[in-house]
Amino acid sequence: MRSEVEQRVLDFVRQSRMASAGDRVGVAVSGGADSVAMLRLLESLRDELGITLLVVHFDHMLRGAESESDARFVAGLAQARGLEFVDAREDVRAAAAKHGWNIEEAARRLRYAFFDRILGEGTATRIAVAHSADDQAETLLGHVVRGTGLTGLAGIYPIVESSAGGAIIRPLLHMRRQELRDYLETQGQEWREDPTNRDETRLRARIRARLLPVLESEFSPQIVERLGELARLAREEEMFWSALVEAKLAECAEVIRGAASGTAMAVDAQELIAPFSFGRISEPCAGDAMKALTERLIRRLYEKVRGDRRELSACHVEQVIRLAAESTSGKRVQLPGRIAVERVFGRVVFSCAQNQDHASPGEAGPSGYQYVVKFPDAGTTSVAVPELATCFRLKIVDWPLAESDTKSDSDVLDAGVLRAPLLLRNWRPGDAYRPRGHRQTRKLKQMFLAERIPSHQRARWPVLESAGQVVWARGMAPAAEFCARKGTRVGVLIEEESL
Repeated sequence: MRSEVEQRVLDFVRQSRMASAGDRVGVAVSGGADSVAMLRLLESLRDELGITLLVVHFDHMLRGAESESDARFVAGLAQARGLEFVDAREDVRAAAAKHGWNIEEAARRLRYAFFDRILGEGTATRIAVAHSADDQAETLLGHVVRGTGLTGLAGIYPIVESSAGGAIIRPLLHMRRQELRDYLETQGQEWREDPTNRDETRLRARIRARLLPVLESEFSPQIVERLGELARLAREEEMFWSALVEAKLAECAEVIRGAASGTAMAVDAQELIAPFSFGRISEPCAGDAMKALTERLIRRLYEKVRGDRRELSACHVEQVIRLAAESTSGKRVQLPGRIAVERVFGRVVFSCAQNQDHASPGEAGPSGYQYVVKFPDAGTTSVAVPELATCFRLKIVDWPLAESDTKSDSDVLDAGVLRAPLLLRNWRPGDAYRPRGHRQTRKLKQMFLAERIPSHQRARWPVLESAGQVVWARGMAPAAEFCARKGTRVGVLIEEESL
């Protein structure tokens, strides 16, 4: 007969839709009471759920012989239960020192990377981790102590989709820690104790040992359940906001994939400041709601460019708002993680600062380049420009242009008038030519302004030079005297693609 604890876990898994029949669930077992209880509980429910179990274990190598002993204990447990065992070990302390992470962050990053590998390889379709209701309460209190918003109050999510495929699930998130220990005792099941859980130099351990017991005994015996309910409500709110933010980004944000700044995100400054119409809502309320959405858009843009939103504070978000609302083109703010946000005319551009050229428009900058183009008699010649992460292809075409070519005739150069040396290089101060359709020679600097090319991109801007004369610049009309015309027999198309 199923116990009360088993029934509650079964109900929670089903209501949360954590697993479906046919899933292969990797049970992350550290050897501690919570993870061992999760294994025994899922084992008792696997037939009813229609799932297959395997045991996964990650050795952080932080406690020497004790860590090795934990790994042997978990391997023995898997063998005794007749379950497949998958393990890995990495030096967390060395990774923390190498990357500048704290130990807890390094441990989490490496552990979840291990889970992602298992999911990505198809060894499992779900990874179950043993966070309990107490873990949820400790997490929320930790966020409040450090300072948090609604996102932080959402706490630990029951299900998190993995970028590798599958998901991380937490089937014990509604269970108290002591309930799990009581369950193990009824099963006669041993577990391992990790002494670092009592290390009160860590904030979580202090909350567990000092703060939560006081709240529970002197303020509310149901504080853990209350905090769990708060997290659930915050998650519902956060899911609404996330859906709204993603819809707005799809509408107004643009991904910029270019060599000069790597992958970047751009959004219209006015759309960022006033992203939504709130109709008849009073102005103060509408303003607050508008700012709430603006702040979330900024955080999401930052996350898309960097990969996460660590270190981004409310102060940083406010700097971006001021940049969008008040600054002129060319102004920028620097955010944590080497992310730069720049006002480029009417747009706000988020990009990785380490991929940008910070030379002023009048300097060639440290990233200058120059490549000799060997002109073929037929076919295509390719010129890779690592500085731009771009490959340029000069395609020789018969004239007139075949219908299968989609490039505009007016962008085709006349191969017969091109002369060696033919150079593909970055823009230099003083570069000028007479563009097709113009009567006067124009400096490229003027053309950059007219085309609204961001100042930090100009020093690397590619141009084609023929015998000392500029004949082409990316995105601009080519030089008039070098364009294909009546009498042209062979044309040249210039195309590009990312390396």
